[in-house]
Amino acid sequence: MASSQCCDNPPALNPAGGEGKVVYSFGGLKAYLAGSDESKAAVILISDIFADKVALSGYFVVVPDFLHGDPYTPNNAERPLPVWIKSHSPKKGFEEAKPVIAALKEKGVSYVGAAGYCWGEVKCPISILGAEIDHISPPELIKQFEQVLSANSGVAHFVKIFPGVAHGWSVRYSHDDVAAVESAEEAMGDTIDWFNKNLK
Repeated sequence: MASSQCCDNPPALNPAGGEGKVVYSFGGLKAYLAGSDESKAAVILISDIFADKVALSGYFVVVPDFLHGDPYTPNNAERPLPVWIKSHSPKKGFEEAKPVIAALKEKGVSYVGAAGYCWGEVKCPISILGAEIDHISPPELIKQFEQVLSANSGVAHFVKIFPGVAHGWSVRYSHDDVAAVESAEEAMGDTIDWFNKNLK
């Protein structure tokens, strides 16, 4: 579920980004690709803002356009979030990801991970990076997630709550704010460490 925290603070664009390329069919979807074609480990990202950073860690990264060029527009009163989400459900994205994974395996990828923001269902190792100031997933809820995951010893997990930051802090911050940059970089480091631990 989205809230104003998802849309009020747009991400700062990285001038060094865009090292990858857009292709018009990868597993049947338009996608942004970054990283080495020779990598045996791949990451499917639901948010393109991290693609180049994750690729720099040695992964082949695919950012499928699960939204089909139809992003959520908060100011569109005729199509509020509950209406928009019906066309872009996690279940639909899950089904559309299957041919993307097949395309990765066809190119020789042995390990596939995924990172999604506000999408997901735990059936594999999961990392949850939460914000202290979050109306959708407050720290109390994140702690409940951790308790449930801890009770299920079959699911490897990593849960961390970042102090003093708000929902979306890891993708939407000012590059002039040293503390915000450090927190976002720490979250990226935790994400890469999680992929390194679970995709090799």
